[in-house]
Amino acid sequence: MIKSKIQILAGLGLGLLVMGCNSSLVLTAPPISYTNTSPKVAELSDQQSRHWGHLDLQKDTVPGMSVDRAYSELLKKKKGEEVIVAVIDSGIDLDHEDIKGVLWTNTSEKPGDGIDNDGNGYIDDIHGYNFLGESYNEQMEMARILRLKIGDEAYQEAANKKLNAKLPEAQAALPQLKQIEAMVTMADENIKEALGKENYSLADLEEYKPKNTQEERTVGMLMQVMTMGEEIPAAIKDLQDGIKYYEAQVNYNLNVDFNGRTPVGDDPYDYSDQDYGNGNPDSRYADESHGSHVAGIIAATRNNKKGVDGVASNVKIMSVRAVPNGDEYDKDIALAIRYAADNGAKVINASFGKGFSPNSEWVYEALNYAASKDVLFVHAAGNDGMDLDSPENQNFPNDSPEGLSADFSDHYLTVGALTSQFGEGMIAVFSNYGKENVDIFAPGDQIYSTMPGDSYEFQGGTSMAAPAVAGLAAMIRSYFPDLTAAQVKQVIMDSGISPSVKVQVGGQEGPEKSFTEISKSGKIANLYNALILASEVANGSTNL
Repeated sequence: MIKSKIQILAGLGLGLLVMGCNSSLVLTAPPISYTNTSPKVAELSDQQSRHWGHLDLQKDTVPGMSVDRAYSELLKKKKGEEVIVAVIDSGIDLDHEDIKGVLWTNTSEKPGDGIDNDGNGYIDDIHGYNFLGESYNEQMEMARILRLKIGDEAYQEAANKKLNAKLPEAQAALPQLKQIEAMVTMADENIKEALGKENYSLADLEEYKPKNTQEERTVGMLMQVMTMGEEIPAAIKDLQDGIKYYEAQVNYNLNVDFNGRTPVGDDPYDYSDQDYGNGNPDSRYADESHGSHVAGIIAATRNNKKGVDGVASNVKIMSVRAVPNGDEYDKDIALAIRYAADNGAKVINASFGKGFSPNSEWVYEALNYAASKDVLFVHAAGNDGMDLDSPENQNFPNDSPEGLSADFSDHYLTVGALTSQFGEGMIAVFSNYGKENVDIFAPGDQIYSTMPGDSYEFQGGTSMAAPAVAGLAAMIRSYFPDLTAAQVKQVIMDSGISPSVKVQVGGQEGPEKSFTEISKSGKIANLYNALILASEVANGSTNL
């Protein structure tokens, strides 16, 4: 276990980069520390907001991962080895301008010939594999348990209880959002016509003299939205996104009668039924954006003057389509993990999770298998704003399976999500946490990244925090390829920054806790420090 090495290095002051006689890169810069506990109050600029996860807490007072600083101060003119990162997710836009240049290509496979040229068991898997066929919308596992009567009576009752808590909320929220969206949209159109301009400001509304009571209500509604800090077009989009979310909940995710697996043609609860899917892991649907966003956070082409820069260079993204719009199937995830491990991935990003996992043993066996091949598995902590240390708060998979072998636990990293606001509001309201069951935190709220169709958007979730750390892990494996996955995990855990601040967890009504008490490491992942510490481990001056 690394303990005091960071402090020792801080006193050395030996310069930035030195090449030693050892074959591993030697980095001797003093690591970053942060003792200021004052909250950041200044708003981010537009450029910073699109890039905040790469900023530096010490220099920018933003809880980013010091990515820019690592490249400019530590890695200039240094080259690493190529690392394959598997993204087990929804499909990725394989033609995206910022992603297509970093895709993993199976050079042993001939595209489109319908033959398994490399004999790996998967036909035409050029950039990865698709375990979903042409399906996408799916049930939550709790709904599938009730539809198929999976498990014993107690298991079904637990699923039913959870469903009955969620479904009424979605059924009530959907018509309300539709009504609000229609009112705001109409008000926006009417005031544009009245003002004679397409774009208007809060000052325009304040100066406008309504001609009647209806106009007065229209202006009042729009002013209320804008005083909450959001422009009207953005507010309308948020409402429309909310409508899509709750429509999917009502029509698919929480609908006990829906079966989204039919297009695939397999029995998803029969592990021996593995002849399904295809070699095209591209995104299929207009709303299928999650995998593309995740891939961009990890490795969007750097310095190409397009869109965004990924955390990692020297990375090839392997697309493994296994996560639908709903809960993933355990069989798909297990096979996806094995596919990634067998085809050269050294890091797997897993931005998914669920509360019920009837065949979790398949996943855990696959995780043990991946660990035997020295693969690091980086998992999102989940977006329920709950303490994962509480026994009733389940999130699958995890690194402590009850009654099963967990040889993979030192190859498994669970990541919670930060906001850009250093201080009390630093933990994203949605992020799960837990001193024992979350390992580290990373930027995950309002992250700008790649979307299908050469576009870019902000999205938030622990789904965005995990790929930030997956990119960090890939950088360590690129520049220090002799380190094992277990060592990479420990380097990430021990090298983070641990500010002494109180934070609110579980949303606005949640408790206040010390930041050091809500994850195992008590730290923010930091690329700059991780590279320095990895150098020490690789060159033998620190043991894990």
